[in-house]
Amino acid sequence: MRHALREWLAAYTPGGEVAVALSGGADSLALTAAAVVEAEAVDALVVDHGLQAGSAAVAAEAAATAIALGCRSARVLSVEVGRAGGLEAAARRARYAALDAARDGLPVLLGHTLDDQAETVLLGLARGSGGRSIQGMPEYAEPWGRPLLGVRRPVTRALCADLGVTPHEDPHNSAPEFTRVRLRTEALPLLEDVLGGGVAAALARTAAHLQEDGAVLDTLAAELLAAALDGETLSLETLATAPPALRRRVVRAWLLERGAKSLTDNNLRAVDALITNWRGQGGVAVGGLPDGTRLVAAREHGRLILGSDQSESDSDRHHH
Repeated sequence: MRHALREWLAAYTPGGEVAVALSGGADSLALTAAAVVEAEAVDALVVDHGLQAGSAAVAAEAAATAIALGCRSARVLSVEVGRAGGLEAAARRARYAALDAARDGLPVLLGHTLDDQAETVLLGLARGSGGRSIQGMPEYAEPWGRPLLGVRRPVTRALCADLGVTPHEDPHNSAPEFTRVRLRTEALPLLEDVLGGGVAAALARTAAHLQEDGAVLDTLAAELLAAALDGETLSLETLATAPPALRRRVVRAWLLERGAKSLTDNNLRAVDALITNWRGQGGVAVGGLPDGTRLVAAREHGRLILGSDQSESDSDRHHH
């Protein structure tokens, strides 16, 4: 644990001061304990989602444990969890927003382990949207740091036992209605059994390789995007001859920079077809703006343009 923290701190935080997102579970408790020994100073941030009876007491106890372990400060952040997009996603959004608001300019360390990384890769595989979705979680994506991506979950439990701290067992972590819980308790153990062990580590290694490959592709795509930009539009001539993997990355980056949301693999392939396989098809909807207008990517005079479609009824009449 200390080696993992030491390497992460040396790579990403020359100042050595960090915040830790502490849930009271084994992973984040062990992370906090190791961080206190290796970092200059540690501020613990405990999010109380208010979703279970007694959650305030659990949060208060986690904060007290953080101080006992040697944290400089420990704060409980109470959040309101909405229901949009499902409970899991809503809780996650509320948690990250609260941590971001309270971190005071410091990086926030999260207790994700190698086992969490393996689960993330499997979830991404099921989405099937290319290498990006199975790159897993990065070690550092400002301000979020994950020093434990090379550490197995049982190690964090062992450290808690050695220190004599009792982790909180979140009932959500064993609730089978959550996909990730079933991956953890059913799918991964079965894969380990069928394939003879080492699956979680192999999935995590795969994520690390793909992150390295992805970084190279992103750099090349940035160069191609700069070359293809024509004002706010993209030159089709520049893009048409590029390799598909680079071209789709360029299109994705260009769309996201201009406000496109929730781009699926299908969206991207449809926009790509405007460049390479144009047979007179119309624009492709790529999300909406806050005022309700739709963003539409279309082909015009040898360029890829992004416009807003305010008059949906007109375009509907047009299609009929």
